Amino acid sequence: MSHEIVSPIVPGLEFAFVINVTIAEPRSGGRGRNGHRRIIPITGGTISGPRLQGRVLPGGADYELIRQDGCSVVTAHYGLEADDGTPIYIRNQGLFIADKTVVDRVDAGEFLRPEAYYFRSAPIFDAPVGPHVWLSDSLFVASCAFRMTDVTIAVYRVT
Repeated sequence: MSHEIVSPIVPGLEFAFVINVTIAEPRSGGRGRNGHRRIIPITGGTISGPRLQGRVLPGGADYELIRQDGCSVVTAHYGLEADDGTPIYIRNQGLFIADKTVVDRVDAGEFLRPEAYYFRSAPIFDAPVGPHVWLSDSLFVASCAFRMTDVTIAVYRVT
């Protein structure tokens, strides 16, 4: 039996679609041992791109944990509906990292270009068997941009 090391292939990224999620005013969940919890209701939105089109269903939320350093760990749970009516569940885990001055400006409601902060996520999809099952059978990463009214999520399939 050979113990030769086999080199895995280098993964790439394939642009799949953009999700624009509209959000409501954050609700404070209070301070805890791990930081300050906020719940940000998801009110709707759109999906557009070469691999998926549809809408974001209202009713989900982003459960944000603001760490002691002011940066955030985000965990969003919500539903999507493809243009053909297929329901798709998404759980999106991410990080919003910025220095204190940037965090203070964002918290004050100022719009900052996405280059001013690090906002990345790893969405996981659960789609039924059918034309969108590929979402359940792939890994994804995303680059995100934040405004007080919405979050834009550019989703890439890891090849």
